[in-house]
Amino acid sequence: MKKMSKMLVLLLVAALVMVGCSNEESSTKSTEDGTYEVVMAYMNFSNIQDIESVQEGISKIAKEKINATVKLMPISAGAWQEQSNLLLTGSEQLDLILSSSFYGYNTNAIKGQYLPLDDLLESHGQGILETMPEHILEGNKVNGNIYGIPSVRDWSANYGIAMRKDILDKYNIDVTQIKDWKDLGEVFAIVKENEPTLTPLVNTSQTPVYSMTGGIYDELGESLGVMRFDDSGKIVNLFEQPEYIENVELVREWYQKGYILKDAATSTEASVNVVAAGKGFGYFNNLKPGYDVQESILAGTEMVVVELSEPFIYTTASTGFNLSISKNTRNKEKTMEFLNLLYTDADVMNLLANGIEGKHYEVNEEGTIQLPEGVTESSYVFNAWMMGNNALTYPWVGNSPDYWEEMSEFNDSGIISPAFGFTFNPDPVKTEIAAASNVVTEFRRGIESGTLDPEKSLSDFNEKLKSAGLDKIIAEKQKQFDEWEASK
Repeated sequence: MKKMSKMLVLLLVAALVMVGCSNEESSTKSTEDGTYEVVMAYMNFSNIQDIESVQEGISKIAKEKINATVKLMPISAGAWQEQSNLLLTGSEQLDLILSSSFYGYNTNAIKGQYLPLDDLLESHGQGILETMPEHILEGNKVNGNIYGIPSVRDWSANYGIAMRKDILDKYNIDVTQIKDWKDLGEVFAIVKENEPTLTPLVNTSQTPVYSMTGGIYDELGESLGVMRFDDSGKIVNLFEQPEYIENVELVREWYQKGYILKDAATSTEASVNVVAAGKGFGYFNNLKPGYDVQESILAGTEMVVVELSEPFIYTTASTGFNLSISKNTRNKEKTMEFLNLLYTDADVMNLLANGIEGKHYEVNEEGTIQLPEGVTESSYVFNAWMMGNNALTYPWVGNSPDYWEEMSEFNDSGIISPAFGFTFNPDPVKTEIAAASNVVTEFRRGIESGTLDPEKSLSDFNEKLKSAGLDKIIAEKQKQFDEWEASK
């Protein structure tokens, strides 16, 4: 009986090993000729269709050039935080993933959920090194290592509002008279009075106050301790600053007058989608050259943009939106080769960003693109600014054929944050950050959307932040910044 039991155990172990090998082979998606399937997860703000045909087109090129294919895995913006965490903490194959300082880039890098890329860039990513400015890659480092490749996009940011042109024209609203955020109150009043089915300001994920304070502070990633652009290295509590309080009070006034979306504090719908659905007039955001064209396409109606700040460059130019290689990759070298294609191959990037030529767009003589004749709305809209080398893509009609040269000039014009390149290591105060982040989740969107009355909630917010350990976080961040500054 003992012999028989041992034999059964050995057979069972052998079977499990075979199953494990089988699962591993299946999960790597490698074919008999060694073709590797790269699984790429990214955030999606719009209703993408035709993804299979785009995926097939990219895979055809990648197979010829690097013997790889791709599986695109779009995840809605509203579900991103939860789904990306599940992917990173699970064990299923995941090769490339959108990473962002707005969604824990530093923390995920330190926890080992992304692979360090320095050696892989030298061995399999030379095209990226030739394309990316050194200071942008350097600004991406965490504890001395690069964990993500920033998208080539608007590295500078200025702030303003996008508004429906048909409504502006209908009521003869002169946008040249909008010089300050406060001036928008009169515009909102006109829309509110005459268009009862439209909410004048429909900011959702990015609150109005976030845009209004843009360029005044560098939020240093998670906003728990920020640095003023005009201050020499001092880290302060954002939520006690005079400009922040003033903007919060203005937004509360607008909310009480019915100018702001009632569920702005809880909605997961993208602001542009609210306008596209015929329910909104405009929204605040960080801007860039061609932002009006981009948003007009997404909104399905022509949008006019008014700039209300100078351009600025934060560390988030480097860390804001990247592609990182997940610890769950089955082939890091092949994954880096595919990532390299996204920075060097115009055909791959145009497929990813714009879809299939002739079906989703057509190329004009001057080098811009537009929807094919007879097509009123593309069935493939992709938020390409989040990943890859967008300078390889065609600009949409309405933009200059020299759009990417203009973007380069815009980036060069940005006022650089005094903290550019500084990366905070949260480990020494991770308990306090966890507690303070819960407080931010409880209060910030409600306060900054005007939903909560700042007269009471702002003081409660700051008291709870201090109880959670905000002062300790700021002190630690100041210490690390001073050390970083001294080592430069």
